[in-house]
Amino acid sequence: MGESTLHPPVTVAITGASGAQYGLRLIEALIAAEHEVWVMVSKAAHLVIETETDAALPARPERLAQTLTERYGAAAGQIRCFGREEWMAPVASGSGAPSAMVICPCSTGTLSAVATGASNNLIERAADVALKERRQLILVPRETPLSAIHLEHMLSLTRMGAVILPAAPGFYHRPASVDDLIDFIVARILNQLGIEHRLLPRWGE
Repeated sequence: MGESTLHPPVTVAITGASGAQYGLRLIEALIAAEHEVWVMVSKAAHLVIETETDAALPARPERLAQTLTERYGAAAGQIRCFGREEWMAPVASGSGAPSAMVICPCSTGTLSAVATGASNNLIERAADVALKERRQLILVPRETPLSAIHLEHMLSLTRMGAVILPAAPGFYHRPASVDDLIDFIVARILNQLGIEHRLLPRWGE
């Protein structure tokens, strides 16, 4: 598989909410589906990943790309990683290459920043670009209970065209492991993106 054969890029941002496993599994699934993947990981997310998983992910973007490439068997150049203030990244401008974006998991702080257009870092700016350019934006919050602030921001983002896809797995597929629960959410994300997968049968299949 060469770079020229890759499907269009999907941006995956991992922020500091619990549930880093969802974002990492999404990256893996997108690699398997032969998409180019643009990755951003917040400072808080690095701490969560270290706490919740056995993954040791470096902070420097070039080393992070190398680590993820090796971890998921990606093709050369299939994964690109950007730093929190890398304002020349393609995701920072509407004139950059178009890309669907998934924030997974999405902290409530990031949710608030995106809903209000804060754009204090590249993740927030990339989401702002997705909204203004009417590109696909999926946010995967993992928080409970939800305050009125959280709910109002979710409603605002939904009205702007974003999709709020909570990390709340179902059980009708009789999950046998934590991995099955993770795959349930990742499968729903891939469905939203229109990407074929074999993680979970569709309803009725």
